[in-house]
Amino acid sequence: MSTPQHHIPIHYTPDDHYNTRPLNKGRQLSSHHSARYYVRRVKESLTTRISKLICSVFLSLLFIVGLITFILWLSLRPHRPRFHIHEFSIPSLAQDNGFASAQATFNVTARNPNLNIGIYYDPMHVTLYFQNQNIGEDQLLLSAFYQSPKNSTVLYDTLSGPHFVVDEARWGQFVAARMRGLVTFRLEVASAIKFKIAGWESKKHKIHVNCDIGVGPDGLLIASYTVPKCPVYFT
Repeated sequence: MSTPQHHIPIHYTPDDHYNTRPLNKGRQLSSHHSARYYVRRVKESLTTRISKLICSVFLSLLFIVGLITFILWLSLRPHRPRFHIHEFSIPSLAQDNGFASAQATFNVTARNPNLNIGIYYDPMHVTLYFQNQNIGEDQLLLSAFYQSPKNSTVLYDTLSGPHFVVDEARWGQFVAARMRGLVTFRLEVASAIKFKIAGWESKKHKIHVNCDIGVGPDGLLIASYTVPKCPVYFT
């Protein structure tokens, strides 16, 4: 005689159909989204690095070009010539009545300080002043000349006769200053110059050079006046 079997009824709810999906499907979706996220982050990181690299290269090139331009500007920028007074004398100054044979002799050097730049000079005109009064002038150089880089040119002249106008009253002022131990003059050199850089030549610039001169009782230039450079002005 068989024993009776009891069946327990199973009831399904509408949600049970969805609850039967595999649990690892959600994990697969999560892994898929994570992979896309990391790929996007890697691409963004690479893009940022490439952008930074391009900016760094550009800034480096810009700096190098600027540095080269600055160095070229320094090396090719013309410097004005330098003038020094080396000798000046009025030999008859030691005599009270020496104005009859008075003359002024001077020696000025013009120096081109540029390394790769030459200078063209027009003829020079020189004027001698005493107490801001013109007492003598002359054409220092009758012809134009070229001065090569790092070169010096000696300018020598003597003012006498019609080029050195000193009367008895003016000579008396010289003697009075000599008695005080110092007679001061101002020598002005005027010309026009232009610079030569390789095959290029600049426009002309008018220059004025003013050399202060101090003469002792013996009529000779005082040594301290040979040290400073004569100021040079462009007009």
